[in-house]
Amino acid sequence: MDIIEAIMTRRSIRKFTGIPISKEQEDIILKAGFQAPSAHNMQPWEFVVIRDIEVLKGIKEYHKYAQMVDNAGFAILVCGDTKKQKSLGFLIEDCSASIQNMLLAAHGIGLGAVWCGIYGGEDLVDKTRSLLEIPEDIIPIGLVVIGNKVEEKNPKHIYDENKIHYDKW
Repeated sequence: MDIIEAIMTRRSIRKFTGIPISKEQEDIILKAGFQAPSAHNMQPWEFVVIRDIEVLKGIKEYHKYAQMVDNAGFAILVCGDTKKQKSLGFLIEDCSASIQNMLLAAHGIGLGAVWCGIYGGEDLVDKTRSLLEIPEDIIPIGLVVIGNKVEEKNPKHIYDENKIHYDKW
């Protein structure tokens, strides 16, 4: 799939078959996450690959927007290491770029995926940190839920000229 087509046709998918994905597909998605740009090339991301159904169900118990997680092939929790990137703003941007790469990679190989936010909701950060035994200097940023999709969605055309400003506001 060409990159512009991937960007223009990627949609959040929340309905999955429950059929596990292959290790090769998982590796493609993880490698795409590592290819993201990062401020000062700090690459502060850390990934927790979650396949254990009980852990996935644990996430479902406290994250109301991740109710599909236990029916997907797996999930990747993208975290940021505050020892590698001390600027919280850059850390969040870097991890978000990594998440977007993973979403595009999943779409490019025919899988469905959705980004479930973690950072920004202190309750979500704390519960995720506790469930996955994440150290204090690592911040959970977002959960990428990936699997074989049940549904196909048409592309959205959300281009809005009113949100474009040239040279000045």
